[in-house]
Amino acid sequence: MTAIEIERPGDPDVLRPVSRPVPKPGPGELLVQVAAAGVNRPDLAQRQGKYPPPPGAPDIPGLEVAGTVVDSGPLSGSSIESGQQICALVAGGGYAEYCVVPAPQALPIPEGLTLVEAAAVPETYFTVWTNIFERGGLKQGEWMLVHGGASGIGTTAIQLGRAFGARVIATVGSEEKGDACLRLGANATVNYKEQDFVETVRDVTGGRGADVILDIVGSDYFERNLNALALGGRLVQIGLMSGAKAQINLATVLQRRLTITGSLLRPRTVEEKGAIAKALEARVWPLLSRGLVKPVIHATFPLTRAADAHRALERGDHIGKIVLTT
Repeated sequence: MTAIEIERPGDPDVLRPVSRPVPKPGPGELLVQVAAAGVNRPDLAQRQGKYPPPPGAPDIPGLEVAGTVVDSGPLSGSSIESGQQICALVAGGGYAEYCVVPAPQALPIPEGLTLVEAAAVPETYFTVWTNIFERGGLKQGEWMLVHGGASGIGTTAIQLGRAFGARVIATVGSEEKGDACLRLGANATVNYKEQDFVETVRDVTGGRGADVILDIVGSDYFERNLNALALGGRLVQIGLMSGAKAQINLATVLQRRLTITGSLLRPRTVEEKGAIAKALEARVWPLLSRGLVKPVIHATFPLTRAADAHRALERGDHIGKIVLTT
């Protein structure tokens, strides 16, 4: 099969197509003929040598796929059958023509979605669901601030937040991205290049602040995020684009009863990811099938042009997801 190898840590040019043996599914696993694979920021970090795959995961990048099940290992324990089209979250190996998938992390493709659209679902929807709703406890009627509203995570968070009755503010870097977020259901946007998001959040919420903040930026935004939270607010950290270290005034946390939490998805166990998959199938898959939420596809690239896909993601002018096709 053709797969994309990271020749060495570096810029997108280190991604190169190679010939690899088709992997064999082990106990509890499915072999999927990949039609499409999502491209995500963790893939960029892995390529740069900053985010190595967890023990036992393939060295091939790619954390989400859609395709057709062609084989299964013993004791897969899955109702998914050979020949069925699925999408799945994986710990690596997605940039290839075939990929092994833990059966609990595979889900049937929601009705009405193409394989390309389905490939853009797992990483973002697993991440948003577990962080906003399970860890952040977002409730109907609350205000949520989403940083990077036009990203894959952001476009998903806006739609799911609104679908479950929350009100959403999104930070963006351009008028075009702001308009896209408003079309997806955001109540307001903040151009972080021109406006202070803390002040805007206070204005939009009538002085209340955000009940939940989903942040991918990290240290540069940390203090301002705390200042933008409402009484009893929850900061959910899922990215560290500006760095991992920040100073904190603990008095602010105590006085306003704030919660600071966060998570990484990739290192979690198959059982934990399987539990998230079950929650998504029960709560979110009906929304996808009815078209109430939908992955936003910015561009597609052939698998052999993975380097170009990485360049496109790094430019930062995308709205939604970038997907590789085989």
